[in-house]
Amino acid sequence: MQNSARPSQLVDEAPFDLAPLRDVWYFASAGRALKRGRTIAKTILGEPLVIGRDAEGKTFALQDLCPHRGMPLSCGRFDGSELECPLHGWRFSTAGECAGIPSLAEGQRFPLSQVRVKSYPTAEVQGNIWVFLGENPIGAPPVPRASEDTDQRLFSMVETMRFRCNLDNAIISLIDPAHGPYVHDIWFWHGRRTAKDKVKLFTPSSFGFTMTSHQTSTNWRAYKLLGGKPETEILFQLPGVRIERTRAGRNLVVNMTAMTPLGDGMVEMNHIVSWTMPWLTVLQPLVKPFVRRFLGQDRDSLEKQQIGLDFARPMLLINDSDTLIKWYYRLKGEYAAARRDGREFVNPVTPRTLRWRT
Repeated sequence: MQNSARPSQLVDEAPFDLAPLRDVWYFASAGRALKRGRTIAKTILGEPLVIGRDAEGKTFALQDLCPHRGMPLSCGRFDGSELECPLHGWRFSTAGECAGIPSLAEGQRFPLSQVRVKSYPTAEVQGNIWVFLGENPIGAPPVPRASEDTDQRLFSMVETMRFRCNLDNAIISLIDPAHGPYVHDIWFWHGRRTAKDKVKLFTPSSFGFTMTSHQTSTNWRAYKLLGGKPETEILFQLPGVRIERTRAGRNLVVNMTAMTPLGDGMVEMNHIVSWTMPWLTVLQPLVKPFVRRFLGQDRDSLEKQQIGLDFARPMLLINDSDTLIKWYYRLKGEYAAARRDGREFVNPVTPRTLRWRT
């Protein structure tokens, strides 16, 4: 296929055909969805997981397979400290250790210490549960935080959608600045009729990059509710988390979106809206339908695009509006190489001012 773009505009120098990253934290569940003494079943990166909260409130994650005959442990009972396989009653601690095999007759010995269920690190940060799929989280991207102010009280709501889509394509939709007027042409947001030239400074940040703080675009009508002169900064962090923080005086609204690969080509989009203003909580029932509509537009667009991507994966990227996508592939490639080689990650992003119209 021929094209008229200059070679410097293409992404052929970036490793954009890598497998999904494993040595990273993936969003698993909103914390309030998991009560004490309860478990949920979830597949992430094709791994069946049982995620639970013990009687003391601590979260855990195990492979959702009994090592005896493969029965999902999530189908059995959990008393707050041990999971029981519903097929033969084998019991396991929340750390994956075998605690008992009922079928052993009196006097029969069996080395229970040799029976284990694979466990995964979990972290609960600002009301959200994350699971680490790799072997060692040391040196990995940190668990994302909606706000760096640990003393700030945050109210929040979570919306989740699942769709069939290439994982990389789902992630780069989070940082594609040019799709908004076409995918999200909504009266309360902004559309193609209000498109304006944008000039933004980007800098490298922890395992990603940041659009530095700037006055919130005047054609984003929803933020007028905050009053004053809102300022926004947008962060992207591997493996696929976008955090948008908008401040107006002491008021803060955070939109955090995390893409979680489930398996079999399915991706889960988790969007967490957090805020510091108690009065906004009263408006949550009114805001929720608009958030779902906004996310639904992304879902529908990605599923339609996947129809084309099933035939080919064109990757003709231009400067400047596609530069963030190029950065994503370079970040992903560098992190995969750093973990493989046992060395420190070196952020390939350098400060740069980008211009586009949206």
